[in-house]
Formats: sequence, C-alpha cells, structure tokens
Amino acid sequence: MLCRKTLPAALALGLTLAAGAHADEGMWMPTQLPELAKPLKAAGFKGDPADLANVTAPPLSAVVRAGGGTGSFVSADGLLLTNHHVAMGVIQYNSSPEHNLIDNGFIAQGRSDERAANPDFRVLVTTGFDKVTDEVLRDARGKTGRAYFEAVDRASKQLVADCEKEGNVRCSVADMYYGTDFYRIRQLELSDVRLVYAPPRAIGNYGDEIDNFMWPRHTGDFTLLRAYVGKDGKPAPYSADNVPYQPPAHLKMAIDGPRTGDYAMLAGYPGITYRHRTAAEFAGQIDAVLPRRVAVFQQMIDTIEAASASDAQARTRYAAQLQSLKNNRKRAAGELEGLLRSDAKAQRAADEAAMLKATDRRYQGDIQALFGSLSQGAAVGERDLLLDLLSAQSQLLRSALTLERLRIESAKPDAERDSGYQQRDLALIEGTLKQVQRRYSPAVEKALLTTLLTRYQQLPDAQRVPEFDAAFGRTPAALAKTLDTLYAGTRLGDEAERLSRFAAAKQGKALARDPLVDLAGPLVAAQLRLDDERKTREGEQLRLRPAYMQALFAWRAEQGRAVYPDANRTLRISYGKVEALSPRDAVHFDPVTTVAGIVGKNTNAYPFDAPKPLLAAIAKGDFGSTADPVLNTQTVNFLTNLDTTGGNSGSPVLNAKGELIGLNFDSNWESVSASWWFDPRYKRAVHVDMRYLRWLLAKVYPAPALLQEMGVPAE
Repeated sequence: MLCRKTLPAALALGLTLAAGAHADEGMWMPTQLPELAKPLKAAGFKGDPADLANVTAPPLSAVVRAGGGTGSFVSADGLLLTNHHVAMGVIQYNSSPEHNLIDNGFIAQGRSDERAANPDFRVLVTTGFDKVTDEVLRDARGKTGRAYFEAVDRASKQLVADCEKEGNVRCSVADMYYGTDFYRIRQLELSDVRLVYAPPRAIGNYGDEIDNFMWPRHTGDFTLLRAYVGKDGKPAPYSADNVPYQPPAHLKMAIDGPRTGDYAMLAGYPGITYRHRTAAEFAGQIDAVLPRRVAVFQQMIDTIEAASASDAQARTRYAAQLQSLKNNRKRAAGELEGLLRSDAKAQRAADEAAMLKATDRRYQGDIQALFGSLSQGAAVGERDLLLDLLSAQSQLLRSALTLERLRIESAKPDAERDSGYQQRDLALIEGTLKQVQRRYSPAVEKALLTTLLTRYQQLPDAQRVPEFDAAFGRTPAALAKTLDTLYAGTRLGDEAERLSRFAAAKQGKALARDPLVDLAGPLVAAQLRLDDERKTREGEQLRLRPAYMQALFAWRAEQGRAVYPDANRTLRISYGKVEALSPRDAVHFDPVTTVAGIVGKNTNAYPFDAPKPLLAAIAKGDFGSTADPVLNTQTVNFLTNLDTTGGNSGSPVLNAKGELIGLNFDSNWESVSASWWFDPRYKRAVHVDMRYLRWLLAKVYPAPALLQEMGVPAE
C-alpha cells in the first residue's frame, strides 16, 4: 500500500524542477504559479505570478467554462467571448431553414434582440478551489475495489452537498495526480445565456474539415454571448426581466497584436490529457482505441450526411452534432498519426521499464495490480464505446434511458444517487429534454442507431450484453424491424410527453407506457450491471495509481523534469511564446496569417466560400487601427507554443501585461497527439488574432456598440 505521507515532498520537488522544463510544456494549476515565478519572469511575464494563484481574483476570475469549452468575460455587462464552434449548439438552436444563423451569422439589434441559448447550455464561473484530499480519502483507506470507489464517491458527494448548501453554486471534486490529491471546486452556474454576435459560417468555420488542425489557418472562430441573472443578481432561468450578469472581472483587449517571440499565456479548462498513463495504456490507445474511434466516427458522419441529404431541416438540426463528430474523427486520426510518428509506444515502454527498475520495492505490488486491472477494462473497450455512443448520439433513445435511470435513482436518498441524477442535476436534465426537437429527425436517428447497433452485432460473444441482444436482435433484419416499430410507435418526439414522464421520474414513480420507455427498462438494468463492474475496476485503479505516480515523481526527479497534473477539465494556465513552425525538412511556417490567405484560398464554393462583404472589405484595404504595423495588412490567426488540448477551445490568450490578444481554437496537425505525448518541436496552438475580430466588427459586419462595450476603437 502506498504511503501517502511521502507525496507532498515529491510534488514540491516536481515544482522546484519546473525551471528546467520547457516553458511551453505544462498545464499548471493556478495554485502552482507562485512556485513558477522565476521561469515565468524569464519567459517575459510582466505581472506578479502570485496574482495568478487566486481563481477568484483578476485575471482568472474572468475566465469561465462555457458549454463544452472555455470563455472569458470581456465587459462589465456579462459579454462573453468564446469560439464559434463552442457556441455552435447555441447558434444551431436558434436557426431554421428560413432564418439560417449558421450560414448568415447573427448580430443582435440591441439587448432585447439577443437570443436565448439552448436550455442545457451553461456558463460556470469558478469562485473557489480548495484542497480536500484528507476528507476524500479518510474512509477509503484500507478498502479495495468497489468499496474504495464508494468511499471516495460518498465523501466527494458530501463535500459537494455541503458546498452547495449556500445555493446558486455548482460544486465538484476534482482528482489530481490520479487519486493522489483532491480539490473541491465551487462555481457559479449561469443558465440564462444569450447569443449576441456570430459571424457567418464561412468566417467562423472557414475551411471546415479541410483546414481543421491545419496551419496556415484563416478562420474567425469566435462568437459573443451574454450571461444574464435575476434582478437580485443571482443565477436564474431565462426570463425577459433578467439583467446582464456583472462578472467579478473582465479582460481588457489589447490594441497591439502579437509578434514573433512575444510572451503569451493561456488560461482555460482543458479536457483530458493522458501523459502520465502506463505504457500498456499508450499501446492500447495506438493499437486499438484510436483506429476504432476513427472508423466509428467516420461511419456516423457518413450516416448523418446521407440521411439528411434531401432534408434541409434535418441538416440544420444535426449541424452542431455533425461538426462535433468531424472534429472528433479528425482529432483521433491526427492523434494516431502523431503517436506513430513519435514512436510513442516504444518510447513510453522504455521509459516505464527504466522507471520500474529504479522504483522502490514497496510500490511494485500495487503497480503490478494496477496493470492487471487496466487489462480487464481494455478487453471490453469497443463494447463500452458503442453503448456510450448509442445514448450520446441519439435524442429519443437517450431521453428514454435518462428518464428510466432518473426514475430508479429518484427512489434513493439524494446522497446515494449516482452523480448526474441528484436533485442538483434536475434542471440540466430538464433542459436536455427540452432541446430534443430542435436536434432530432426520426430518419437520421434511426440511421445512426442502425450504424452503431450493426457494429455492436458484430462484436465477439464475450463483449455482448444479453439485454441489448434481446432488445435489438442479432441480425440486421431483426434490427431494422425493431427500429421501425419503435419509432413508428413512440411519442417521445413530443416535448409534453417527455416532460410529463420527467415529472414522474424525478419522484421515482412509474413512467407512462411508450415503446422506447418500455425498451429502456431492461437496457438500463444492463447499464447498471455494467456500471457495477466499471466501478469495481475504477475503485481498484483509484487505489493503486498513486503508487505508479509516486514512482513517476521519483523517476522524473532523477531526470530533472517537472511533473504537472494531467488535465481534468479544471482551470489551468499554460505559458510560452509566439513561435513559428517547422514541421518537416525544408518546410517552414510563419506564426501569423493575413487576409491575403483568405483570398488565396477562396473558391466561392464550400468550404472556401468567403462571404462577399468580407472579400470586398479586403479588396478595399481599409484596416484602420487593426492593421499590423510591420505587415501593413490585416492579420487573421497566429501560432504559439502553448500547451493546450480539447476543452481549451475558447481560452483567452494574454500578453505579458495580461491583455487579451487572441482566442484559442485549434492545434496544428503535428501536435494533435499532445494529449498523450508532448513534443516541443511540433506542439503549437492556433488562435484568432483579436485585431481580426475588431476589424470584422468595425468594417465588415459592423457592431460598433459591442466594440465600445469592450473598450476598443470602433474603426
């Protein structure tokens, strides 16, 4: 068993070594930044690193979670800047074939014209970050497997419940260093969010999948939203009487733009990285997980495009989902290519072998037990992916499964319910149920389920689940007949039908009969059984991984390298500089693009169909105060060597003075694999230059009032 008393010293050692690490490597917790004062100053930071430690003070209090990405407040009246693709669900929710905000863009004509986001969209403002390791692990010590999982889960829920007693906050417990340390995070949850400004698709997503993860880029991937609260200043559901939220801080937009070699810093909510995973997990990712994800996502993309080809309404309803699938498919392909290019499997295996050889014997038993537990989960990886996608990529089936699971969980005391089905989750569940009909087509959903379930039917018997076999049959013919019957008979496509069952489910009462609801009963029972198996594995891994991390701390110390926590959707800071890219022999890319590249790529056909007003403005050459003084033209995107991953979309990029110079939206193709393997030669992040945003709002699709609100020239 790991002796946790040794860990704080190891963590501190990792930080003292940070000065020797690459300044561009690491997604640091804000509380670690004071320890990085020397390398921060050496990199060019002009502020006080201690100011970056407090998530409730400027500038970090302006940085928020927005939907599935990051955003930042840019005015005192709750104006929020994020990516076009992060806000695509909001844009799509407000679009129709008759009023296509995706293609045409949107500019609110005053605040009364701002459009409400989809009911399940949230903005989370972090207001607290406290270490709670002792409280989380107190009752877990001495337990194993499922009991260990339950002890950690129970303690985490209690911490969350105590935190949320004050009301109007959303709390969570985050695991740092894989079961080694835990932090309680307090966030203000804003549910009334409105669309203010969105550029046309041919600006916000110029180049689409052809340019995705590529450099050079010429994309205006930004959208402006606004957060609202009740008149009492507290979070409230949408109401015409609500008032703009007054954030604790907002970022000041720089007038000058970035130059090669300039200091740059990014704050955001990166998703998940896996750099401290085992060699076996690296091998599984390369040999099985990524090839599988590429194949499945491509099938779903092809399915949606074929099923919606002759239906304009369906294309609109599935636009956000399709864009997400394309992004995930290309990310998986790029990650696989990058890991193969860097020979990550062999390098990680050699590194781990050397680490284990040097590891204290007291950790070896737990480490070997960890390896065994991980192999059990890998054996059912494809099954679990497909069953997860059946729910995540559907609307009516997901609704039925959610309602049945909520009914079961609601019969328990709130503290004993699974996360996601407690009283605190009801508003979000209701919001998800309300948005269904704006994202649903029967033909498309049946086609998607056919694609996923056909793959499921081809799994070996060891991965099959009897309840799913019984529900959908073992042959394509049986599957087709079942889906036709289910979707011909279900009434869950009607909002009132879903919400009436929601009212029953949240009280633990029986649900009114419906073909999909009836189907959900045995399927949820199967999901619960699989959850039990998963929690047993995860409990063991949560107990055992700290031994692996202890060995890694000691090994990295010998190498003179820092150990920062893998990303886990909590607020992190990366720092580095504006830097060019030389990805291959005799290939060099400058770190800044200009509007000349938009014209050069333009074909007047999707996805390089630059809007005519944009082309006319470029031809006119009136760039005003946003023109780059050296290039004498308008910049569009720029590169830094900042450490980023998924979830960092929409993260603000700041200069040495803490001013907003860019908006993160992508990585280059060569660095997509950085979620697993960091290579400073290739890792670059792609950002919208704020001068391009200002020029578009000043000269192309004018919104002078918004520029004035952000405190920058409207010229």
